[in-house]
Formats: sequence, structure tokens, C-alpha cells
Amino acid sequence: MHFNKEYAKLISEQLNETLPLEEVENLIETPKHEKQGDLAFPCFILAKKWRKSPQHIAKELMGKLQSPLFEQIIAEGPYINAFLHKETVNQQVLKQIMEQGRDYGSWEFGNGKNTVIDFSSPNIAKPFSMGHLRSTVIGNALANIAEKCGFKTIRINHLGDWGTQFGKLIVAYKRWGSEEQVKRNPIKELLSLYVQFHTEAEKDQQLEEEARRWFKKLEDGDEEAQQLWLWFRKESLHEFTKIYDLLHVHFDSYHGEAFYNDKMEETVKKLIDLELLERSDGAQIVDLKEFDLPPCLIQKSDGATLYATRDLTAALYRYEQYHFEKAFYVVGQEQSLHFQQVFRVLEKMGYTWAKSMTHIPFGFILKNGKKMSTRKGKVVLLEAVIEEAIKLAKQNIEEKNPHLPMKDAVAHMVGVGAIIFHDLKHEKQNHIEFSLEEMLKFEGNTGPYVQYTYARACSILRKAEHTEWQESITGHIEPEGWAIVKQLMLFPTVIQTSFYRYEPSEIAKYLFQLAQNFNKYYAHVKILHNGPNQADRLALVKAITIVLEEGLHLLGIEAPKQM
Repeated sequence: MHFNKEYAKLISEQLNETLPLEEVENLIETPKHEKQGDLAFPCFILAKKWRKSPQHIAKELMGKLQSPLFEQIIAEGPYINAFLHKETVNQQVLKQIMEQGRDYGSWEFGNGKNTVIDFSSPNIAKPFSMGHLRSTVIGNALANIAEKCGFKTIRINHLGDWGTQFGKLIVAYKRWGSEEQVKRNPIKELLSLYVQFHTEAEKDQQLEEEARRWFKKLEDGDEEAQQLWLWFRKESLHEFTKIYDLLHVHFDSYHGEAFYNDKMEETVKKLIDLELLERSDGAQIVDLKEFDLPPCLIQKSDGATLYATRDLTAALYRYEQYHFEKAFYVVGQEQSLHFQQVFRVLEKMGYTWAKSMTHIPFGFILKNGKKMSTRKGKVVLLEAVIEEAIKLAKQNIEEKNPHLPMKDAVAHMVGVGAIIFHDLKHEKQNHIEFSLEEMLKFEGNTGPYVQYTYARACSILRKAEHTEWQESITGHIEPEGWAIVKQLMLFPTVIQTSFYRYEPSEIAKYLFQLAQNFNKYYAHVKILHNGPNQADRLALVKAITIVLEEGLHLLGIEAPKQM
């Protein structure tokens, strides 16, 4: 139940339509201190309308507010503070969570409408680095959250499989590459060639021009260029699939930039027909002065296409295919201007659905305070990090619980979960310092800490002597458990907030706080102590496992029942 709605309704009934119910609900607060109550309504806005002091109004209304949901309603200065009836609320909350199970916290405002989420999108012929992690795990979590809110998600991996970098790679391979070495270790060798190209290009500027010529050949269908490109793409996709399998991330579409090569001409034609294209220094642009934006470059003077051309074409294709309600682009913050331009061009083309497209930017993963760079070779490979995290997690498990069954499977859950949680606990706009040691700590704000808390709660339920305890729930709650019940009530609101803010960190922070509160409860209350209220304690533990498991799932993290 949403008890703030019930409180708002109770107050609204006494206001004689002075304020609409929705406005009353929006004014409901949570007091800073527990002794002030569970819910509070400020009377300042009523003071202006009724020409009375807010303190006087609070006292006046206090006596008129009665409900079995509240054991006490008092005036405290300009606030009307309500204390929820603990046993009634506890019983309702726990019953709702256990009846709904993993569906608890779900919303239906998505109404089954399509949401397209463009995320991960690594560049072909480059290794999957830690730099790609953020888009992948943020996008995957947002897709899960959108589904929890009732949307149907279409997950798109817009692969970077086209562009001038392939001209550079072809030049590097033809000059310094070895077919045998590339076949033996394709991604490592292609990265080495890519780095070598940039090193040599600093001494010989002709290399950049040669790379542009090879990319033009690729665009024109040159057989040798096409064969090399297809080979690079095939090897890269094989590499990426291994990473996605480790992270349990899936996609509905792998249409990358190259998919739109034969569709961009139609986009350019539409822009011409709408008289939006202008020539500038030989190039074709769309002017965006009315939006205080620089012009959007559509075609270079040599006729070559650009990212904007492809993203415009991709947007048109996706709307035609999916008729999306919302479209999200989980792409680094350095691309913010690009997406502003693309969305505004679509608006100028007359597509009203362009307003439902959102760029979701995020900060960098840093190594020693600096951004990782593929072209300079300063990169940490994600597969190596995952393997090391799983290895270290297994070592920790063997030290703490050497007789644990299925150690390899649990180590995988913990190692991968540690990496994902370390990313998602930060607000997406913040930069993150890479630290494997920080990720894998079993104490503090980490994935293993939350997972271990879940496993501990599952262990308590396994040890419970009788199986029919759910039939004996009375609603009794210890003071240490009341904070947990109030937090469990917030789970649906946290999910809604995380969706509207595009912020998985809301859920990560919530899970850490819930885990902390449970561990305090565990330290102070003998949960398995036989007595009349054991069923109520076990019900609370069961509810905690349901919410922790579902919250971790939304972040893309598995919850081991034993650790």
C-alpha cells in the first residue's frame, strides 16, 4: 500500500477542496527524525490561502484526522505528523510482498508500449574494454527497470562497425600486419595495429590521408576492403558475445552503423525534399541556429557520410519498425551535442516523436585519474577484469566457506556482481576510478556485501524449524524491524524514481541501505528464537529476501542463496 496516498486522502477530506488531492500528496514528507513520526504534512501553503498561521492550522486539523492506519497524529509547529499503526502496517506490507513475490514494486504506467534502448555499442576490431562497461550495465539496468514499469523493451546494440577507423585499420594491417598473427589472437593483434597506426601517424601525416582513401574504397564496395572489414567484424562479434554472456546481457538487435549504409540516401533525399539541406564549404549541413546549436553536418565535401547521417537514419528506421513510446541512447557525455543536433534535425523534419527521444549521458571510468584511451593503448580489458574478479571472489569464498557447494557458480555471481554494482552505485554522470580491490570488498557499499546479506537471510529461512510459520503472522514488529518495514514500503517508489531519473544508482543505494538495516536487525534480534512472534520475524526476513533479490535482478546482478 502507498500509505502517503492514504494520509493525503485523509487530509484532503478536511480541506473542503482548498487543494486538489494530487497536490496534497506531493506535499507529504518523511520527517528527518523517527521520533517526529513516519509522515508529515506542512501547512505553509494553507496559511496563505486561509490567512492563518501554519501552526494554528496544524492544531486545528490535527483533531479531525483519524484512521486505523495511524496510531497517533500530532501537530508539531507548522507540521501535522502522523505515526503509522505499526502492527497494522507491518502486516499489510509483509502480506503484500509475500503475495506478489518478485512482482512487488512493479508498475503498469508503461502500458506495454515499446521503449527502444540503444546501449553498449562497442567499436568493431577493438577489444571490449572497461570503458565500454558503463554503457552496457547502465543500459541493461534501465531496460530491466523499464520492463518493471510495464514497458516492452527493445535492446539495441548499435555496433560501431563503420567509419574512418576501418580505413586506418586496413592501412595498418596491410603495412605491418600478419594474417597468421591476427588469426592466432585477433583482437589483441588488431588493437596493437590500431595503436601502431596512431603512433606512426604522428610522424607521417600521409598515413591519415591513405586511411581516408581506404575507407572511401570500403564505402564504394572495393572487394579487398570489404573482405578485410567482414573478417574484422566477425572476430570482434565473437569476442563481444563472450563478454555479454559473462555479464548476462542480451540484445534484440545488433544492427550497427553499416546496416544503414543503403538507407542513408533516402534520409538525405528527405532532407533535400524538405529544403533543409544547405551547402557550407562544399559540405551538406542542416542549420540549427534557431536552437542555438552549431550546424549538423550530414555529408562531407567528398560525399562521405557521418555519424549524424546514420543516427538520423537509424531513428527513422527504429520508429518505423517499433513505433516506440520512448527511445533512450545510453552514450557517453562527450556525445551530448551530437544527440541534441540529431533530435533537433528530426524535429525540423516534422517528426513529433523526436521529443520522446532522450540521450542518457554518463561519466568516464578512470585509471589513475585519467580517461582510458584505445588509440594510445591505455586500456584495461573487461574480459581480463571479469576473470580476475571471479578468481579473487573464489579465493574469498574458499577462505570464508571452504565447504560451500557450487563454488565456481557462486564465485561467478559474486565477481561479476561486484563489477556491476561498483559501477551502478555511482550516479551515472560521475566519473569512476577503476579499483578491483574496492569492488570485491565484503564490507561497505559493495555488491558482495549486498549479496552476502541476501545469502545470510536465505540461510535463516532454511534453518527455520517449522514450515507453516506464514500462517501465524500477527503483525508484531520489534523497534529494530520497524525501520526495515518502512524501507520495504519505499521499494515501488524507488523503482519509479529510478525510471524517471534514468538513474539505476537509486536502486543500488536503496539495496545497500536495506542490507545495512537488516544486518543491524540481525545483530540485535534473535530471529530464530522460539516464541509467539517467530513467524513475524521470519516473515520480515522473507520479505527482505524478495526485495533484495528483485533489486539485484534489476541491476543485472544474480543473488546467490549461499556464500
